Amino acid sequence: MKELDSIRRDITAHPSNAWAVAAGFEPVYVAHPDARCLIIGQAPGIKAQQSGIPWNDASGRRLIEWLGVDEATFRDPAAFAILPMDFYYPGKGTTGDLPPRPDFAPRWHPPLLELMPQISLTLVVGDYAQRHYLGGKSSLTERVRSFRDYLPERFPLVHPSPLNFRWQSRNPWFASDVLPELRRRVDEVLSARR
Repeated sequence: MKELDSIRRDITAHPSNAWAVAAGFEPVYVAHPDARCLIIGQAPGIKAQQSGIPWNDASGRRLIEWLGVDEATFRDPAAFAILPMDFYYPGKGTTGDLPPRPDFAPRWHPPLLELMPQISLTLVVGDYAQRHYLGGKSSLTERVRSFRDYLPERFPLVHPSPLNFRWQSRNPWFASDVLPELRRRVDEVLSARR
């Protein structure tokens, strides 16, 4: 844990994050040496940034439902680590939140991942995370539809934002095929630690 605390201090002290420190923001992520599942998303929303709790909004409630776990399990750092592509709220753009900074994850994810050797399932949520970690298929829809190609270590997901209801209504296979397999795989990974 000492190494993880040291990385957190380094993130906070890095000059590229001085604007966040000036705004009173802490980096929003969860890392634990015993974590079994890892969630990689885009960047914390404003509610998560203000509370310091990742996925602390309607998207988080939907994600917890998709995973088939309760809030306590989701918030257990030995069950779920959470590393967004940027650990700070990027601000508001014209059509939603700004994207995560492209150089953030390449700098900070590797040292954190090195200290979490028990991760056996990585949920790759949204296009920014998928392009970085999965590449390959040309669209988010293709990656999510082909989720079995990435198993057993990785599982691509659409962002659970309530604003994605149109995507979900156009892609009913997500609820019928993807979510049951997601719940099965999460349960399998978490059961192995008991």
